[in-house]
Amino acid sequence: MTTTPIEGVAEASRPALPAEDRHLILVDGSGYIFRAYHALPPMTRPDGTPVNAVFGFAQMLEKFLSQHVASHIAVVFDSARETFRNAIYPAYKAHRPEPPEELVPQFALIRDATDAFGVCRVELPGFEADDLIASYAREFEAEGGRVTIVSSDKDLMQLIRDRVIMLDPIKQKPIRAPEVMEKFGVAPEKVVEVQALAGDATDNVPGVPGIGIKTAAQLITEYGDLETLLARAGEIKQPKRREVLQTHAEAARISRKLVQLDVNAPLPCPVEDMRARAPEPARLLAFLRENNFRSLLARLGEGDGGAPHRPRPVVDTAEASPEAAPFGPYTTITDRATLDAWIVEARAAGVVALDTETTSLDALAARLVGICLATAPGRAAYIPLGHAPADMLTEMPAQLPQAEAVEALRPLLADPGVLKVLHNAKYDVEVLANPANGGLTVAPLDDTMMISYALEAGLHGHGMDELSQLHLGHKPISFDEVTGTGRARISFAQVPLDRATAYAAEDADVTLRLWHALRPRLRAEKALALYEQVERRMIPVLAAMETAGIKVDGAELARIGQDFAERLVVLEAECHRLVGRPFNVGSPKQLGEILFQEMGLKGGKKGKTGAYSTDASVLEELAAQGVELARTVLDWRQLAKLKSTYVEGLAAALAADGRVHTDFSMAITSTGRLSSTEPNLQNIPIRTEEGVRIRRAFVAEPGHVLMSADYSQIELRLLAHLADVPTLREAFANGEDIHSRTAAEIFHLEPGKVDKEARRRAKTINFGIIYGMSAFGLGARLGIGPGEARGIIDAYFAQYPGIRAEMERLKDEARIHGHVLSPFGRRLWIADIKSKDPVRRGGAERQAINAPFQGGAAEVIKRAMVRVPQALRDAGLSARMLLQVHDELVLEVPEAEVDATAATLKSVMESVAQLRVPLLVEVGHGRSWAEAH
Repeated sequence: MTTTPIEGVAEASRPALPAEDRHLILVDGSGYIFRAYHALPPMTRPDGTPVNAVFGFAQMLEKFLSQHVASHIAVVFDSARETFRNAIYPAYKAHRPEPPEELVPQFALIRDATDAFGVCRVELPGFEADDLIASYAREFEAEGGRVTIVSSDKDLMQLIRDRVIMLDPIKQKPIRAPEVMEKFGVAPEKVVEVQALAGDATDNVPGVPGIGIKTAAQLITEYGDLETLLARAGEIKQPKRREVLQTHAEAARISRKLVQLDVNAPLPCPVEDMRARAPEPARLLAFLRENNFRSLLARLGEGDGGAPHRPRPVVDTAEASPEAAPFGPYTTITDRATLDAWIVEARAAGVVALDTETTSLDALAARLVGICLATAPGRAAYIPLGHAPADMLTEMPAQLPQAEAVEALRPLLADPGVLKVLHNAKYDVEVLANPANGGLTVAPLDDTMMISYALEAGLHGHGMDELSQLHLGHKPISFDEVTGTGRARISFAQVPLDRATAYAAEDADVTLRLWHALRPRLRAEKALALYEQVERRMIPVLAAMETAGIKVDGAELARIGQDFAERLVVLEAECHRLVGRPFNVGSPKQLGEILFQEMGLKGGKKGKTGAYSTDASVLEELAAQGVELARTVLDWRQLAKLKSTYVEGLAAALAADGRVHTDFSMAITSTGRLSSTEPNLQNIPIRTEEGVRIRRAFVAEPGHVLMSADYSQIELRLLAHLADVPTLREAFANGEDIHSRTAAEIFHLEPGKVDKEARRRAKTINFGIIYGMSAFGLGARLGIGPGEARGIIDAYFAQYPGIRAEMERLKDEARIHGHVLSPFGRRLWIADIKSKDPVRRGGAERQAINAPFQGGAAEVIKRAMVRVPQALRDAGLSARMLLQVHDELVLEVPEAEVDATAATLKSVMESVAQLRVPLLVEVGHGRSWAEAH
């Protein structure tokens, strides 16, 4: 077998190394473990023990040893959850979830893998791996040696010095003082001071509220260290900053103790025991054979590597080199023998990209035309299944019968040992699950669209063609190029097989290359948990919801349509009466001329076409001035839109089963929120009479009810959580009316003296603050002047100073990084934040303020959605989710299971996130969606 470059002779015969040749590599073992676990699908060895993390760890360790040479090496592990830091601060890391059940039995095997490769492993109860790394680095450096810490953990950056560097294990890039300065704004020896102020939500390090990395770096640069800063806090000119530093001084001191690594931690293993050595062949081979790691055996020169269920490797962009392979030519699969050979190849690869060609963009109505596979960059094929000649004179193209191809593919697509990679996987999952297309199950899977979305929501689009040009520098063949355009367009089923293969197989090839390029970034950019735990798990949840659909009462819909039509006639007649003559109410041009020419109203502005603008903002302003025509036209427009979008739109969307099957878009918004189309069910008015009427048409099947579970004031709760406002937290904790409490505090009223008008104003500002509303905007909402509105806003911020500090922090974060973070760590990219246009920049700043609240709310309900189905099954309940509308879930529930389902819903939804304030879910039910509210 081959040996790694890190090898040597027996310990007893080794001479002492000169200091300049002494190089210690310390591998952060925990980082490797979780990277391996999340990168691989579930795997088991013959006795049923899960080993996906073990295999990934062994593979990464073998690769690292083959590429790096050192005199000493050790892998350092965390020994237990409880350390000396928990005695200092019991909440330290307390919110971290327990490791997955299937990972727990793999911890011991991972340590066996380290031993089998001949690498010293180090751990010590009561100390974190980071402390041991710090202590060994100090000891080895004191002896004149060099140290490389293999980790991307920011906490270890405090250790960097001339002879101690870090190596990012994913990017394989060194991290030295300049990289630390870029990240923290200070030199490595000051990192602890900055972390003490900024805190760390990941580890529950409290820090000082409202102070982020940038501000902390500025303060430490000015004052030198934490104690000096706290001693001189009274000198700080900014009152709010001075106040929080004085109030939270002890929390900062505790935080410093938590983030300071213990360079004097005991050394459980003598440094010389870390001397690099070759693994014992018998021991390593026995370990690999026991765990059935045949591909690693083959790599080391043993065995054939041809395991029928070989796990997919951990691939990074440097190893895969997807850009090196040409795009095509590709294979057309028209016979069973060729298909079988590709299936064997896919199993051997352990990962296969998959795409479908169909007759429709409607996944539930689409029929298969062909299936595409890719097993390696540049290695892809197209399986035509539903092609037909364009005319009677053309011979039928050769292709496999669909039923035969589907049955051949069925085991592969369901094989837990082969990862299927798709782009916009929800569509293909629904297409293939359709019994008309074979009823295929696709699992496990990765979705390159959702990987991109988890990394860069709001930065750009996430369509395959756009991502290909962005990440691969390749422009794929367009659909129009193969089908034509306009009257000359043909269906894809009529495209000749050579052109169809070039187009379709390229899609699978591009998808696989994108996976190679994007998947390794998830952990490095802290988006892995978001993708693995939320976005990827949403795919089957939404597919099930879309397939289920929701029942619509056609007769009730017709009655609503008739009523709306009659009311439109009345409103139109009223508009004509107000003008004194008939005109086309739906014509902006005619309306503009009437308002600003005939009636002589002020404020008219012409657009590029020469017509006056009469959009909603213009009419709202006129209506606020008492112009009756403007108000009546607004009412007419709203009713006309509801009639066309929902009454007529729903009627057109009704399927043969009497249900509407909306399409949830997963990667459109910049905040993580879902949107829906065909039809859009997200924008039905909630509080208007017309919206209630429309919701009355959504009904349950006989013997069932519709149940609505709605998060109460989720964005305000996130505001209280993020800004850490004690009075708001107290109000939510006590179940008070938050708007009345706000009114009492900002208007200085007794709690019992808050009237409806004061509460209305407080409610408007509570929600307006989340959207970065200006004094002008608030004044327009409340019907008061900007000056009075500014006074209300000032009073609000005076009462809740933490909110203004949080808003300023968010704007700073967006300016510095180009994005803000949701409460759960999603990067929300903010376009135009550095625009020179003050209007666009102002809009971007408002978006930066609002995005964490919308994004946080979106993630809360997504976390609920991925947990609810399993919770219902575990409780023996048969309710099914049908819709998600912003902060609300709608389910269809058997009448006999109403109480049990409501209890399960509340329990799951209120426990998906631990905030500083409680989550509250309001549950109702009824025969219709309207009755459920």
